[in-house]
Amino acid sequence: MARPLRYRLEALLRLKQRLKKKAEVELARALKQLEEEKKKLEKLEEEKKEIQLKEKENKKKMDLKMTAGSGVAVGQRYVNFLRKLAEDLEQKVEEIEDQKDVIEKSKEAVVQTRANYIEAARQLRIMEKHKELWQKKIKKELNRLEEKEMDELGQTIHGLRRWRGEKPVFEL
Repeated sequence: MARPLRYRLEALLRLKQRLKKKAEVELARALKQLEEEKKKLEKLEEEKKEIQLKEKENKKKMDLKMTAGSGVAVGQRYVNFLRKLAEDLEQKVEEIEDQKDVIEKSKEAVVQTRANYIEAARQLRIMEKHKELWQKKIKKELNRLEEKEMDELGQTIHGLRRWRGEKPVFEL
């Protein structure tokens, strides 16, 4: 009997499997990156709230010290400290806006990698379906050839029995 036929597009099928796996890994990385960026934004928001809280507390302290009659030097220190806190707050607001831009880019990357994954999975399904149909076609062809050989064999046996003068089994 002939050796079994080999699927001639097996290399392409393996390539599609690798591409799907690669797209899957890239999608996981993109999702992880998005989560990290969201956590970073939350941290920046918390830092902003802490700065705002410090600013409120120090304004109250400055008001108490100034009403108690502290000197100008003490007031100047509080003013400078509050100015620094205001600058820090502005910087945090800028960092938050930058982080929001980074998150938007990460979301776009997730959408793109998800589309790439879906396309790779679709391509793989197409190749697997092609292989399955090919296998069915080969099996059908092999069955047809086997039936043809069996018919020829049956005809040969029947011809030999008639030539020998044997009666068919059904006529006994």
